[in-house]
Amino acid sequence: MTPHSTERTLPAPVTVRVFSERFRSTRRGARLARCLAVHQLQAWGIRSDTVLSHDAALVIAELTANAVTHGRLPGRDFALTLTLAPDTLRIEVSDTRSERLPPTPATEPPPLSESGRGLLLVQSLATHWEVHPRTPVGKTISAHLPIPR
Repeated sequence: MTPHSTERTLPAPVTVRVFSERFRSTRRGARLARCLAVHQLQAWGIRSDTVLSHDAALVIAELTANAVTHGRLPGRDFALTLTLAPDTLRIEVSDTRSERLPPTPATEPPPLSESGRGLLLVQSLATHWEVHPRTPVGKTISAHLPIPR
């Protein structure tokens, strides 16, 4: 390249992959979301026997179970979106209950409680997780998992 040249070196393109689907707000819908997500990760080259695939399946299982248990409104679906970037897998689960927000950060339930530990699992696996309002109604919970190098 000469000093008067107008050519510039562009950075290498970054590939970001996205999978998004709506599911019925039932236990079966939550199970289907987890299975399809693991299948999609395999299609993107993330084998099912990897730590990332296992961690993603656990996070998806927890967030979708919460969506159908705590975020369900009759006749309304929940949505799962996976975004694979070079350094992060972002998992988003959206439901239709704006008024039922999880505690952030997740808190330890009473010792004999039979529930309430799932978000602690999400918190331990994800680099971070957060809750976003959704327009016109609902919320989205996102968790970010690091891509191992």
